[in-house]
Parts: sequence; structure tokens; C-alpha cells
Amino acid sequence: MYLTIKEAAEFIEIPESQIKKFIDQGRIRAIHDGEQYVINKEQFTTHMEQLENYKKLVDEFWNEPIPEDIDIKDED
Repeated sequence: MYLTIKEAAEFIEIPESQIKKFIDQGRIRAIHDGEQYVINKEQFTTHMEQLENYKKLVDEFWNEPIPEDIDIKDED
């Protein structure tokens, strides 16, 4: 499935200008069909998987309970 620049920007949640910059830099593969650039959606599969894994790691970090410190002494 092919996406336009606008659709790709919405799919990976970055600005259209950034997509255009990545195309110019060769970081995103795109085909110019004479009127517009079209981008194969499958090239974002790895990116989306890595993003989901990163979100899981961040959630696990923030949900980890704070361990009790055995050196805490009651001051009273």
C-alpha cells in the first residue's frame, strides 16, 4: 500500500515538512509519480515496532515501585 506525504506524516505522527526532508536525505524511500511522491507503507513497519517496544519500556520504568531503603532510620 502506498501513502502520500500527508498520509505518511499522519501515520508516523511527524510533520509533513520532516517527511519531505527525510525523502530528500534518502532516509525514506519514495517514488515520484509525476504529480506527487508516494511512499510504501511497509518501510515503516520496523519503526512502528520499535516505537511500541520503547513505549512499553518507558511504561515499565515509570510503573516500577520505589524500593524500600533499608538505611532509613526513624528520626523521632
